[in-house]
Amino acid sequence: MALFCPIIAVIGGDTIFIYFFLCVFVSPCEEYLMAPFRPIIAVIGGAAPTPEEEAAAEAVGRALAEGGAILICGGRGGVMEAACRGAKSAGGLTIGILPGPDRREANPYVDIPIVTGMGEARNVIIARTAHAVVAVGGSYGTLSEMAYALLFGVPVVALGSWEVRRAGHPPAPIIYAVTPQEAAAHALALARK
Repeated sequence: MALFCPIIAVIGGDTIFIYFFLCVFVSPCEEYLMAPFRPIIAVIGGAAPTPEEEAAAEAVGRALAEGGAILICGGRGGVMEAACRGAKSAGGLTIGILPGPDRREANPYVDIPIVTGMGEARNVIIARTAHAVVAVGGSYGTLSEMAYALLFGVPVVALGSWEVRRAGHPPAPIIYAVTPQEAAAHALALARK
């Protein structure tokens, strides 16, 4: 049995089809294909996190995997690598949406590297694919992913990340967590709604 998944991106009016094989005749993947709904939760954050942010991202990744989620991220270092490491330590499945054209850019804990060659535009794919997003620390790239998720109606949980406010407007619907376990629990609950 083979699963062939298309991702379609529109750049400058030209349609680019990026195809990838999720699983091809690989029996370990059958449990993911035949299992009931498993939420896909993004963990986003900076490439150069503080030691506390890195530890928090690893704990979030572990808790998400223990909760049955599939982790999606930008696939490289920092918060992304720490979250994948945590997910893998709990037997989880990880997907990395890479900005460049080389799958070797993926951190060693990514099970499924998806090369895009799209740079930061890959943030849209991450936000669109996720059922919920957990932001750990981060900089402007993280802020853009949070904004895309909110734009697409994807729930966002922040752990030591951006607080989004605008005078005269209701607050952004971001849930602020204090611990990695709380962040993962919120994301799992929101993704299953």
